[in-house]
Amino acid sequence: MTAPTDGYAPHPHIGGRVAVLRALAAWRMEWPGAPRVVVLTGSPGSGCSHLLTGFLMLCDPEFRKRLPLDEMDPSTVPPELPAPAVPSAEGLTAAQVLWLLADHYELTATGTEEVYAELAALGHPVTVVVPDVDRAGPVRAAGEPARLVREVLKPLAATETVRLLVDVPRPLAAELADGLPYGAVQIIDLDAPEWADPQGLVLHAEAALSPLFGAPELPFTTDPAARRALAEAIGRRAGTSPLVVQLAVHSILMAPGGFDPAEEQYIPSSVGEALDLHARRLGADPQNLRMVLAPPALAEGSGFPVEMWARLASAVAGRDMSQTVAGATTLAGPFVQPEEMDGEDGRTLLRLLHPALGDEIRAGLADLRAAQSQIAMALLETVPEQDWGKADPYVRDHIAGHTLEAGLLPQLLTDPGLFIHAHPVPLRTAVETVPIDALGAPARTYLRTAPLLTRTQAPAALRAALLETAFAEDGLPQYSEAVHRLDFDLPWQTLWNLPVPGISAVTVGSLPRTDGPATPVAVLGVPASTPGARALDASGRTAILVHHLLQPTPLVEAAPQQILRPSEDERVAAPLALSRGADYVRVRDRASKQVVAVLVSGTPFTGADLSPDGVLVVATERGAKALRIRRSPASTTAS
Repeated sequence: MTAPTDGYAPHPHIGGRVAVLRALAAWRMEWPGAPRVVVLTGSPGSGCSHLLTGFLMLCDPEFRKRLPLDEMDPSTVPPELPAPAVPSAEGLTAAQVLWLLADHYELTATGTEEVYAELAALGHPVTVVVPDVDRAGPVRAAGEPARLVREVLKPLAATETVRLLVDVPRPLAAELADGLPYGAVQIIDLDAPEWADPQGLVLHAEAALSPLFGAPELPFTTDPAARRALAEAIGRRAGTSPLVVQLAVHSILMAPGGFDPAEEQYIPSSVGEALDLHARRLGADPQNLRMVLAPPALAEGSGFPVEMWARLASAVAGRDMSQTVAGATTLAGPFVQPEEMDGEDGRTLLRLLHPALGDEIRAGLADLRAAQSQIAMALLETVPEQDWGKADPYVRDHIAGHTLEAGLLPQLLTDPGLFIHAHPVPLRTAVETVPIDALGAPARTYLRTAPLLTRTQAPAALRAALLETAFAEDGLPQYSEAVHRLDFDLPWQTLWNLPVPGISAVTVGSLPRTDGPATPVAVLGVPASTPGARALDASGRTAILVHHLLQPTPLVEAAPQQILRPSEDERVAAPLALSRGADYVRVRDRASKQVVAVLVSGTPFTGADLSPDGVLVVATERGAKALRIRRSPASTTAS
């Protein structure tokens, strides 16, 4: 049970939880005997996120100035210190959380292990708070919270110079603490008697029922004694769950007609009861309410467009739910949260008030995979002419998450348009969850290219260009051609690809012919053991491979001494110019000085050359390829 306040003012955001705040303040000030790692946990809806938000207010030097610190219990107020690093996990992959942390401390690491080593070498302790681990990941079915704990939080907790505070789902709390020395870690379970705050729940309910905080004027909200009695009843029924308190109050205030505060049995004691009792008070079938709420329970990301609600509810229910959804303001209102988006034409997205509602509704579905299949099919039907460029942003970016949970994702991964238009982070996350042997060839190409797409934050046009050449590399010319048929002004066309390892240099040239124009060629420096290579000297230590510049044709009979390289005057007079870094190649128009193409690579380039008529030849450890560059300045370039 929470410690008494002894007359001190409660935290204005939290309203209680004194015992937990004391423990967190001791951790923050490194009090003797305080653990280095604190793990907050509890059942869904136990208030971990809310509590952590309130504590972080005390840790922020600027926000502290708005709080009545002098009136609060001194043992709950940590000293003023530099703000901790707070890489919120909501919606992010484990890798994204780690690199947020690396960016915060301005580390130079290029690999994950280097991040932990550099943190340990900073010479001073670092304080890290990671909230919302339960909401990690862009795709729910990918299991990102567990990955975040295993791949990021456990190594952070094992780093002696890191002082770590996290809130994690209860099934992962023990796993995170496992292996740490005795006394180094403390698990605070907000549902345990020593940390629970029943009086705080009553105060929460009482405040939410007060007209001073926006409640309508009703007999049990305006009369202080009646309000207090109802708040105590709500707190008793809610057990240790602030979420159940919130849902109970929302339900009562949204539909107060017929509610009798004396009938305590109609006050919920769980999230499921909050749903069912609310529906029954309105004379509705609880199953109808759950069907109405199924689409937001199955939604990905920040929620789905509200105009899709009836379509998706009908798909899950297997019957027309249009009228039910149209009149669902009071029925579903306590449980949903519409949000107007600034950057998407003012569209309104719909999501549930709390993830625990989604857990409850999904658990009640007869067949989760079948429900997701129906959602996925309904979403696919909205794509105009199956053109992903015209698809609703929600459908485009999150169809992979729905089909992953439905077990249908591999069948979807055959359309280059989806690979190009879908946001690469959620699509990559979903594809990486599928066993590699269940993926077709184009999906494996996407999976290989996806790290490059996410690292460069490539827009759709650049994704199209990179995938066009990746399909060519992997021997999928039909997919390269399909990319060219899409509505993109690609900066190049891949002419050929040669998967030869060990290429050390490339150059362009020409091979004179007696019976016509010279043959344009690419000359590749290769190991002498390469099939078809021609030695350059008697020692045989250096060799070249000659390839037709414009066609997928090796020229194994070409004599090296006959090849003519472009003169310096020819190169200077060429309309295009080449510049190169370790993992990028830029082509500029000499006259306008505009970039017309940028080719980026996941592995360093070992050679690059540009012919006077605009054919780019590049080599990496994977081999060599030739791309015909288009002259018009491309919208696909990156800076």
